[in-house]
Amino acid sequence: MKPTLLILAAGMASRYGSMKQVDGFGPNGETIIDYSIYDAIKAGFGKVSFIIREEFAENFKTIFEPKLKGRVETDYVFQSFDLEPFGITERVERAKPWGTAHAVLAARNQVKEPFCVINADDFYGYDAFKKMADFLTTEVADDKYAIIGYQIDKTLSDYGTVSRGVCAVNDKGNMTEVNERTEVYFKDDGSVVYKDATGEHSLPNDTRVSMNFWGFTPAVFDQSLDLFKKFVAANKENPKSEFFIPLVADELIKSGTASFKVIPTAQKWFGVTYKEDKPIVQKSISELVENGTYPNNLWE
Repeated sequence: MKPTLLILAAGMASRYGSMKQVDGFGPNGETIIDYSIYDAIKAGFGKVSFIIREEFAENFKTIFEPKLKGRVETDYVFQSFDLEPFGITERVERAKPWGTAHAVLAARNQVKEPFCVINADDFYGYDAFKKMADFLTTEVADDKYAIIGYQIDKTLSDYGTVSRGVCAVNDKGNMTEVNERTEVYFKDDGSVVYKDATGEHSLPNDTRVSMNFWGFTPAVFDQSLDLFKKFVAANKENPKSEFFIPLVADELIKSGTASFKVIPTAQKWFGVTYKEDKPIVQKSISELVENGTYPNNLWE
């Protein structure tokens, strides 16, 4: 059974000022999602599921259906504010949905095979998709999940500090925890540091970080449903709280429910956090087209 690629695309990015998931970066207006899907098909994924808000469905279908027809099966999962499908009867007022792990839960009735989760607006590279496809077809189990671990120095922006989930990894190659470091940046000498209340701390350049590329079986839906109910109960009065995938991973590791293998990649990750990042992403993609990693016209 071929694994499924689940793409988190429900967030409209306010910082960026437009629907960046469908913004063009390639030579023929290809989106970052196009490159992810292209790599995923090549790596052996059998289906692509877009997690979106229902009101964007027509927009997404118009953009992606003509390109993907006959290449890969597509499906759409709608993330909404409605808590009733999760067995929660209380009404909670919020301005935006409940975060990435809630988005994954929204797919629980549609995804029946091992799957991976990625962000729509991040460029991950073929190596990551190939390694994850191999894991999902040969190793994954209901108590054995995975995360792609990027080298921290391959993920930083030249335009200021970024937040990174730094993975602590044990001698078996499994994650023991993820620590959110909020101000990570390069120093002038190319070394990596993060800043917190106690000052500046150095990080080895090959420190593994999470860029939200996870591998699961459908067992994770049941494993995270109770956690979500507890989270909603605890955060009814906190309209900005979000139920993130690392929260679920942390809980599953601590309770001994599942381990998370950290699959290393040396691939360069890039994403669009700030408007200034866009030309850099465009340049990086055009270099990959020039060196033959991708065809000039992705879907010809």
